[in-house]
Amino acid sequence: MESWTLNQRLEALSRMAADELERTEGLCDTWVSPPAAGGDTPYYNVVVCGGGMSGLAIAFGLKRRGVDGVLIVDRNPSGWEGPWIGCARMKTLRSPKHLAGPDFGISALTPRAWFEAVYGEKAWQELDKMSRQDWMAYLDWYRSVTAPNIENGTELQAITWRDGWLELTLCREDEIRRVRCRHLVLATGIDGGGGPRLPHFVRELPRQFWSHSGDIADDSHLRRRAVAVIGSATSSFDWAVTALEQGASKVTMIARATDFGRTEALAWTNFPGYLGHFANLPDAERWRFTNLFNRFQVPPTQDQFDRALSYPNFEMQLGQNVKSAEVVGEHLRVVTDKTDFLVDHVLLGTGYAHNLAMRPELKDIAPHIALWRDRYTPPAELECSATANYPYLGPGFELMPKTTGQYDWLRRIHMFNCAALPSLGPISNGVTGLKYGLPRIVDAVTGSLFAELTEDFMSDFAQYSESHFDPRGHVSGRFDEEREQ
Repeated sequence: MESWTLNQRLEALSRMAADELERTEGLCDTWVSPPAAGGDTPYYNVVVCGGGMSGLAIAFGLKRRGVDGVLIVDRNPSGWEGPWIGCARMKTLRSPKHLAGPDFGISALTPRAWFEAVYGEKAWQELDKMSRQDWMAYLDWYRSVTAPNIENGTELQAITWRDGWLELTLCREDEIRRVRCRHLVLATGIDGGGGPRLPHFVRELPRQFWSHSGDIADDSHLRRRAVAVIGSATSSFDWAVTALEQGASKVTMIARATDFGRTEALAWTNFPGYLGHFANLPDAERWRFTNLFNRFQVPPTQDQFDRALSYPNFEMQLGQNVKSAEVVGEHLRVVTDKTDFLVDHVLLGTGYAHNLAMRPELKDIAPHIALWRDRYTPPAELECSATANYPYLGPGFELMPKTTGQYDWLRRIHMFNCAALPSLGPISNGVTGLKYGLPRIVDAVTGSLFAELTEDFMSDFAQYSESHFDPRGHVSGRFDEEREQ
């Protein structure tokens, strides 16, 4: 096998995956066919918005359960789904290499199996964490093996309810069209419940003077420029290293914190009790756990921290608040509560805000979606406006209407992204909890489809007449007559 080409090794791995699926009854016959088309409007059982790691895995999970008529849409071109090649700027994944990904327990579909097929077993043993480029290549291979129906370059713009169906407005290359589906899964990642958190001092600045860590760019414009990085968590250090490697003349990190986080909260949560059963806890306990989880400041990775500090033109200004920023000629004057200085560009590592109205596809229905503030009132000492702004989701990641009645159809929309944290725990916002989140979302959608189509199955069952036994001519009554003779 060592003499095989890369394509031959990956083809062999694909055959191993197919063999495992056959031996373990990993795929079943289709029992939910695509709905009949109506005019020019395509109908689907499920549409998944987002073709990254989660979206691909959910589509494969539904295929394994015999659900046909599933469409994935992703606004990015093929090979650019998710953050890995676009906006991610870290060198490696932050999760340990041994964690299961979107493999559903099929060993030939694991990241390890792919990595060993590409680089060899010795390389895996020597590996610390996978690079983001390798992770994207793994997902591309996973997509080729699981063969979803995916449409790239397509953006979900709006969701409505029409004639008993979710009607989705999609845009592709300035062409607007509509499709209908029974269920919609929003596998929209880190900003799926809102959008970039922008400090007050950049909101009025011309856009060419600042960038957020969620922006997709080649970052070459940072060369020979003085740069201010806002924040001191992991994405801020990714920004700093990126700017330094692009040849920035000076990189200054400004942060309110005076110290760094030391502990990655996800590492503690990674056990079956928490990830498997968090969703079953009472509201009060889920609220308390979420506040504890969010209290941990995400630390930078050790390698990115060390890499930044190795540059003599990098400095940190900790324990400072930025009060304002104004354009001065071709530069920006950044004023903190302790000092001020001129820079050419500001890089924001300020994270994301949870506000459903910031999402284009949700802005029209956001006023009707129940938030945690609508369902639970904590004790005064545990109040947290950030947690209160998350959507209050059902056990299958489904949106809940604020009031029963007109908007009950919102339950057909499932949020498999970071917005699910207080309701279901960290099982849809990264690799760590994926092995718990995937079965839950697939079970929820599959179960709902069966419940919605019960009458059809009842009618089919009543007419069921497949023969499993041959009495060899001894029909009722004849055997008794022959015995008497």
